[in-house]
Amino acid sequence: MSIAKLNTQPQKLNYRTIQFLTSAPTLAECPEDSGAEVAFAGRSNAGKSSAINALTGNSKLARTSKTPGRTQLINFFSLSEQQRLVDLPGYGYAKVARAMKDEWQRHLAVYLEQRHCLRGLVLLMDIRQPLKEFDTHMLTWAVEAGLPVHLLLTKADKLKNGPANNTRFAIEKALREQGLDRGVTLQTFSSTKKTGIDTLERKLNEWLAPRIEPLVAGN
Repeated sequence: MSIAKLNTQPQKLNYRTIQFLTSAPTLAECPEDSGAEVAFAGRSNAGKSSAINALTGNSKLARTSKTPGRTQLINFFSLSEQQRLVDLPGYGYAKVARAMKDEWQRHLAVYLEQRHCLRGLVLLMDIRQPLKEFDTHMLTWAVEAGLPVHLLLTKADKLKNGPANNTRFAIEKALREQGLDRGVTLQTFSSTKKTGIDTLERKLNEWLAPRIEPLVAGN
């Protein structure tokens, strides 16, 4: 019989010390599948790179571009030897050849399905254009796989507080009605105004906390 020892106080990580680790075009070229990772995914115009840069306080860490879809590789950033953030290729918008887009999606799917150290998925959506088709596909896959998801409703500064909160409530209702709320949390976020960073940090700290091995009764 084993007794799980809970880690009730996750380590508070310093995201400003993060460093670029490597880029990988395929799962086979990713770093060793150990420790803990949290992946960031979203449509190519959802502000994913801007959110990562705002979180880390480094405007040049994740590549941003006026042309959506420039992130073509799986990009790894190291917080420690055993804790990483991952910037996944953007999806659903990029004006690139269909064959190239299909290749990106294939590698994205393989990473999400086979990466054992993946603790959670931060799914970014423009608060003005939430729950597009691919967002729903990603949520459905994650819920069915038992992977926790944190929805980051980006560009919240584009709306006043009332409409932004109404949109958040509407998304929560839609997820419940579709059965996609299990293991899913959400928040509003603005890279421009730097709002919502503390909430995002708490979720990441929770996911990236070292797992404590179960205690075996009698030992």
